[in-house]
Amino acid sequence: MELFYDILKQLIRVPCVVGAEHPFFMFLKRELEELDLTVEYYDGVLVAKGSNPQSGYISAHADRHGLICTGYNEFQYAAFIAKNQADLLGNSNSEQLLKNFEMRFKDQKVQAYNPWSGGYLGLGMITDAYLCSRRHNIIFKIDGLDHLFPGTPIAFMDKLEITPEGLVSAQLDNVISVALILYLFHLGFQGTAFFTASEEAGRSWRFLLEYFRRFNIDTKELLVLDTSPYNHVDDINGLDIVLRNRDENAVFRSPMKNKVKKIALENNINYHFKDAYLKNIMAQENKQGSLGVTELGRLINASHGQIQGATLQFPTIGYHTVEESTTQKSINSMIQVLKNLYIDND
Repeated sequence: MELFYDILKQLIRVPCVVGAEHPFFMFLKRELEELDLTVEYYDGVLVAKGSNPQSGYISAHADRHGLICTGYNEFQYAAFIAKNQADLLGNSNSEQLLKNFEMRFKDQKVQAYNPWSGGYLGLGMITDAYLCSRRHNIIFKIDGLDHLFPGTPIAFMDKLEITPEGLVSAQLDNVISVALILYLFHLGFQGTAFFTASEEAGRSWRFLLEYFRRFNIDTKELLVLDTSPYNHVDDINGLDIVLRNRDENAVFRSPMKNKVKKIALENNINYHFKDAYLKNIMAQENKQGSLGVTELGRLINASHGQIQGATLQFPTIGYHTVEESTTQKSINSMIQVLKNLYIDND
């Protein structure tokens, strides 16, 4: 497991703000090519192929939340700037959380970088953040970055923390899944992996669908890795992996779901289905809410079921902050599932 945590620590230090993923993709491309994989870079998606590309399809979005300079000394939350909002319909957990978490960012260190070269452009400190009802976005005040031009991405400063209680913390969504796939390649995975851009702005499914259409590929076994948010640490204690039957956009009809469930049962891995969990909470509270919006659900819906698959998610708390946390047991469980699916059965 030391290798996995080394990979994760390294990836966390490379900024990847939604809409400005290129430097991260170039870093990841080099890491993948060092493993003698075939790596292809298309608009919005980096694709890595082993020696048996059709033996498995795994996907994870690479982008993380951050800020964008939108004018002189003006900074907005990158996922929700006007040009990114085409696919955001108000029913995702990210959008619903927008109204509740602007003050989480106060006193947070941030770094600006060149969106193409990845070159460092300066450090700053968030001094204030407020939700602007006219622009439907969080506006930030930052000390130290008044020299930046519009369009410059600003990432949260981040590093991995592991507590004695076994909590693993950083801005995990979704760099932890990227690290997991890279680690899986180290273990001998020879299938195909997709790393997508702009998931936090609701656009990543478009890039993935374009790739499948480009090469006339259909599959019922796409496995999408991500994190899944919970409110309290008690909610994730005793929960190792998160599965889904569906989201707001589509029902997931794939043999992958039962394969993962079988592996979990055989290995004493604790799981539940997030949609059933949310329905149960809504029933208890007697109110309607969202079942969540996932990259896979959008992809299934847009492809009219030609692309099908399952989600496999880390349960986390502290969603969309640099203190987002999961458990070491969850990480071990995710790796166990992936090894059983793609390595041990080769």
